[in-house]
Amino acid sequence: MKKISYFLLFIAMVSCAPKGAEPIKLNIDGCEFCKMKIADGKFGGELITTKGRIYKFDDIHCMINYHKENSATNVQSFFIHDFNQNNTLIAAETAYYVKGGEINSPMRGNTIAVQTDEEANKMAKKFKANPISWSEIIK
Repeated sequence: MKKISYFLLFIAMVSCAPKGAEPIKLNIDGCEFCKMKIADGKFGGELITTKGRIYKFDDIHCMINYHKENSATNVQSFFIHDFNQNNTLIAAETAYYVKGGEINSPMRGNTIAVQTDEEANKMAKKFKANPISWSEIIK
């Protein structure tokens, strides 16, 4: 009986533990905000709550708007697609961003994320866009 109790406790702890990013299933998963299918692996994102629930988005604009409209939701972390690595999520807080110019994202957030400052500078020149920080995006 004791073994069963410990096993059930272990299962409960594991199922409630915070999760990391979960791969987005392109053309299957839907955006939590605009309800469109997530089709482009360069602009999507995820918001993960402290309870481990994962919300998926097709554009950083949708993720930020969802977060603003649901400010009571306790967020553990944000992840965003790396523009240079199709359908690869990176931590939003450590990514480098470029916005505007000739960037054309699904819901007109027109923002891309990359892993390094050097990549961001290249993208800014390529798309005639401007660097922007995570703190500016999230406010």
